[in-house]
Amino acid sequence: MAVVEIYSKTYCPFCVRAKALLDQQSVSYQEIEIDKNPDLRPQMIARSNGSTTVPQIFINDVHIGGCDDLFELNYNAQLAPLLLA
Repeated sequence: MAVVEIYSKTYCPFCVRAKALLDQQSVSYQEIEIDKNPDLRPQMIARSNGSTTVPQIFINDVHIGGCDDLFELNYNAQLAPLLLA
């Protein structure tokens, strides 16, 4: 199973949507809440090539983007293969 990491904030509606999609598909993920641990925000920015918004989602250390990107991958049937890798 793939390793999924999500940089998020507690009250971010886009983070909630992204996590709900993964939960719906029974995908486990590591959530990194940058509002509770702001020291990890620079790490998120560096890993995501300068993206400063949340969520920032990684699958097997590959940056796939944010909530809209995750939903687009799912809509185009490209998410499942990434999660099986």
